[in-house]
Amino acid sequence: MLSVNAETEIEEQIKKSRFLGFITPCQTESDAKSYLENLQKQHQAANHIVFAYKIKTEKGLVCRFYDDGEPSGTAGKPVFNYIEGNELINVLIVVVRYFGGIKLGAGGLTRAYGNTAKKVIEAADISEHIQYAQIKFTLDYSQFQMFEYQLEKHAGAMIDKQFSGQIVCLVKIPEVAAEKFLALFPGEKV
Repeated sequence: MLSVNAETEIEEQIKKSRFLGFITPCQTESDAKSYLENLQKQHQAANHIVFAYKIKTEKGLVCRFYDDGEPSGTAGKPVFNYIEGNELINVLIVVVRYFGGIKLGAGGLTRAYGNTAKKVIEAADISEHIQYAQIKFTLDYSQFQMFEYQLEKHAGAMIDKQFSGQIVCLVKIPEVAAEKFLALFPGEKV
C-alpha cells in the first residue's frame, strides 16, 4: 500500500470545461468531510465536485465515491478506480468541474474524471504506507534516555509524555517493529 504525503493540485482544460484535481492524505472520514467542506466553499460556482476516498480505520476499510450530479458511474467511480489501481490508502481525491458548454458524453466524462485523477496521483508525493501501533509506557527516569534512543532507532515517535513520579508516555511505532520494541520496554498497546 502507498500513502500520499502532502496535498497536491492540478488543473486541465477538456473541451472548454475546467477540471481541478486535488489529492490529500486523510486519516479519518472526518478529515475527508472537512476537506470537502472547505473545497465546496472555495468552489461554490463549480458545476460538480466529485470525490473518492479510501481510509483504513480500526473497523476496516472505508471506501466512498460520489458523482455529484454527473451520470451514475461516470465520475466518482473512475476516480476511485485510480485509487485502487495505484494501491493508495488513507487518501481523498477530489475533481472539481467548471462546465465549459460542451457535453462530453458518458465515455468522455469517464475519461476526463479518470485522467484528472491519474494526473493528480502522478503529481503527488507518494511513499510506502506504514501502519503504526500506539503503545503506552510507564518508565523510570533512569530508563528514559535509552528509551528515546531506541524509539528513534525503531522509527517511532513520541505522541505524549507526562512527568511525575515516573514518566508515562504514548508513542507510535511501525507495526512491524512493535513486538521487538515491546521486548525491550514493557508497554501496553492502545
